[in-house]
Amino acid sequence: MNSYKHLQGQAFTTPVSAHSKMSDIITGSPIALLIITRFGIPLGFGDKSIGQLCSEYGVDTRTLLLLVNSSILDGYDPSTEQIASVHLDSLIAYLSNSHAYFLDFRLPLIRQRLLSAISNCPQELAYVIRRFFDEYVEEVHKHMNYEDRTVFPYARRLAAGERDEHYNIGIFSRRHDQIELKITELKNLLIKYYTAPSGYELTSVLHDIFSVEIDLAAHNYIEDVIFTPYIQYLESKTA
Repeated sequence: MNSYKHLQGQAFTTPVSAHSKMSDIITGSPIALLIITRFGIPLGFGDKSIGQLCSEYGVDTRTLLLLVNSSILDGYDPSTEQIASVHLDSLIAYLSNSHAYFLDFRLPLIRQRLLSAISNCPQELAYVIRRFFDEYVEEVHKHMNYEDRTVFPYARRLAAGERDEHYNIGIFSRRHDQIELKITELKNLLIKYYTAPSGYELTSVLHDIFSVEIDLAAHNYIEDVIFTPYIQYLESKTA
């Protein structure tokens, strides 16, 4: 009997390299598709390798490989040497593009579909769901805007050898409060307390919420295991 489970992606057991074909990585683990898009690498690359595409589009190969391997390999633990080899501009470009993906595309699209799905439910319930979603999005905006306006400029100054005596990456870590928990609450609200008639439209939106929850967790993971340790490394160099 044929199984559909291969369509969910394969479990990579060894790190990919600059010689790996990009198409093989994406078909094997779809999460890599979002990563290369955020690095500005478009589709239609045929059988080109990761190294070839990074060279073609001006992406630091080691940084992209570190993000891909950290995302597709269970238990992958970047070494100190790998963290130190990160190209800051490439990493910040990736993180900034991730912010734009969530704030300008993914979350507005989910909101649009959510409002359509609950348009026939009681007005009071629709109001609560809409308010809860909008408050969640506002928290995401605050979190990501703080990174764009405070954390990333600090990182660039640090890389240039300018130490800020009034700021350190530990402040960011304390503010980095796992924003994906908010969307988990929205998901639970719909599953447990949405009593109006529902159908494919609402369950499709709920599936989107599950998906973006995973995307946000992956985004935060990259910040926790790669970006923050790299900034700590820079701080130690300028101490």
